[in-house]
Amino acid sequence: MFVVNNFMMAVAQLISFLLTAYMWIIIGRAVISWVNADPYNPIVRFLYQATEPLLCRIRKMLPMSMGGIDFSPMILILVIMFLQNFLVTTLKQLAMG
Repeated sequence: MFVVNNFMMAVAQLISFLLTAYMWIIIGRAVISWVNADPYNPIVRFLYQATEPLLCRIRKMLPMSMGGIDFSPMILILVIMFLQNFLVTTLKQLAMG
């Protein structure tokens, strides 16, 4: 039984790491959007390709009259924080008990 518990704890830590890494990618994307970055730079292209699918879905759900400010990165970061607090914590508690 301890093998299953250790596996669940490892999965919880891996999910936590991946969510944190993705959150930093979103923050990098937001910072890049504030400056005039070269769209042909491989780092800029990676940031856009990694984040655009989820940000596009959020933009479709938001009303268009938001004053020209893109709140989709902030909403996605809040979703990631929720998943870290709910999903990861739940997996860790299941692994301990």
